[in-house]
Amino acid sequence: MKEYYLGIDMGSVSTNLVLMKSDKTIAHKVYVRSKGRPVDSLKDGMDMLQKEAGEFKVLGAGVTGSGRKLIGSLTGADVIKNEITAHAVAAAAEVPMVRTIIEIGGQDSKLIWLQEGIVQDFAMNTVCAAGTGSFLDRQAGRLGIAIDELGPLAQKSNNPVRIAGRCAVFAESDMIHKQQEGCPLADILRGLCEALARNFLSNLAKGRTLREPILFQGGVAANPAMVAAFQRELQAEVRVPRYFDVMGAWGAAIVALEERQQKGGVSNFSMDFMQRSVETVGFECSDCSNHCWIIRSGTAFWGSRCGKY
Repeated sequence: MKEYYLGIDMGSVSTNLVLMKSDKTIAHKVYVRSKGRPVDSLKDGMDMLQKEAGEFKVLGAGVTGSGRKLIGSLTGADVIKNEITAHAVAAAAEVPMVRTIIEIGGQDSKLIWLQEGIVQDFAMNTVCAAGTGSFLDRQAGRLGIAIDELGPLAQKSNNPVRIAGRCAVFAESDMIHKQQEGCPLADILRGLCEALARNFLSNLAKGRTLREPILFQGGVAANPAMVAAFQRELQAEVRVPRYFDVMGAWGAAIVALEERQQKGGVSNFSMDFMQRSVETVGFECSDCSNHCWIIRSGTAFWGSRCGKY
């Protein structure tokens, strides 16, 4: 039976899973739309992995992403890590001297500064969807093109229009206005990509230097026009790593491997969740002025700031 380390990145838009070999290379990876149903998307992803990889044994399991606490509790994962750590670990495995990580996912974006593989600082944008994968998906759908066509089409432009990219609503209305003026679609799309790159750097970098090597991670890194836009803005090389679309899951798997190497023993991961229904319940704790919203799944609780749950 084949043996792998499992990495799970449970995001708000997608669920990414990887099976990693002991040499830290990925043997199998899958992408599933979360659709607001994290447990169901995890089950779908595990089904896909089993069909692709056949029978396998999990030596260690790591979980990250916005739904990491739920999924970590459900699966008995060996490690539960935040997205910043997971992405940094994966980036350092790809480029040991990486200094900057640009990560743009489905609903949020991150900028991470590293020194010798250690996170020094980070910034996140979770307030506005402008520049994220979901926003680009929406624009591609509105324009009647496939999302994977957006980047190549934008690269055909030599005369990009100026798009207001600081807000998703303003960006969309500005694009519509430019369309009504008769601007070529390629020019509008390249202008959009450049606006989103400017917006990302303005909101997250806030004037701070982004030092090379710079890695671009997350699903949006598949868009060559966004890569080119960042390179023009930064006047520096921006690299897209080989596993750019599953870096969070890969990082979680690497941490799980290191955990097993340090502590030994067997993994706590269990596939029992595949055979049972899982119900989560939310309630507000009124024991203090925080009024935390607590989530309970079985005997597991999270959301408490004081640590009561």
